[in-house]
Amino acid sequence: MVLRLEELSVDNLGDVLRLPPQAADDEPVAPTVWSVAEAYVHPTAWPRAVTDDGVVVGFVMANWSPEEPEPAFRAGIWRLNVATAARGRGVGRFAVEQVAAEARRRGVDRITVLWDATHARSPEQFYLRCGFRPTGELLGEVVGELDVRV
Repeated sequence: MVLRLEELSVDNLGDVLRLPPQAADDEPVAPTVWSVAEAYVHPTAWPRAVTDDGVVVGFVMANWSPEEPEPAFRAGIWRLNVATAARGRGVGRFAVEQVAAEARRRGVDRITVLWDATHARSPEQFYLRCGFRPTGELLGEVVGELDVRV
């Protein structure tokens, strides 16, 4: 596996938009089409395709907004989507590690993520294995925090 993060482009956008979930799916993350639209109107959003040897296998969108009044939204992961066939292969962990590395490049020492712990397919165990620790709740979801200092 040769995983890389790539900026969204004309070449990878269609594949990013086809990642799960799609609009009618019952998953605890928004479809990538929603994320791409949000990135268009939020200049602090940082959307990236995750590729494996040039093939899109995931999508991650972080946010870098140090002036945001809500601490949980200053720096962290807004979305993480992984292709069904690529799940369990380290794509999600790679995406988290890349967001953490970008945070360090920006001088940020912690990132956050929110998850729905009540959903049958909650990503809670994944985020806990990645080192996030629950710090509270916001908008009915768990706020997880990861210290990214080296």
